[in-house]
Amino acid sequence: MDHKTAGSLHVRTKTWIENDRQELLFGKGKTEILELIEQEGSIAKAAEKMGMNYKKAWTHVKILRENIADELVVAQKGGGETGGTVLTPKAGDLIQKYRRLQQEIENFANKRFRELFYPEEHSG
Repeated sequence: MDHKTAGSLHVRTKTWIENDRQELLFGKGKTEILELIEQEGSIAKAAEKMGMNYKKAWTHVKILRENIADELVVAQKGGGETGGTVLTPKAGDLIQKYRRLQQEIENFANKRFRELFYPEEHSG
């Protein structure tokens, strides 16, 4: 490596969950759409904020629904303040666990990177 210390370099990782057919079930994009649904109270508004069309956002939700045993989003009937879409507690739990997994993987990758590429900084 050209850098003298590992301090200015960082490993970035991308983590996703897929099934046996290698189909993407859950990852950064689906996490973000769920978080935006929670913030905006609407799949349409979440899609707009992500810069994607409603159909694509709905497809993300549909894939989750087909592959996860519990409901993650619930449509509430009504207009204005009472209508919209909310996340279930299961969705919040899934987001939290995914974020934790991603952070732990990234922490490990950076630690291992420093051990392999800069062993002199880690010798006792």
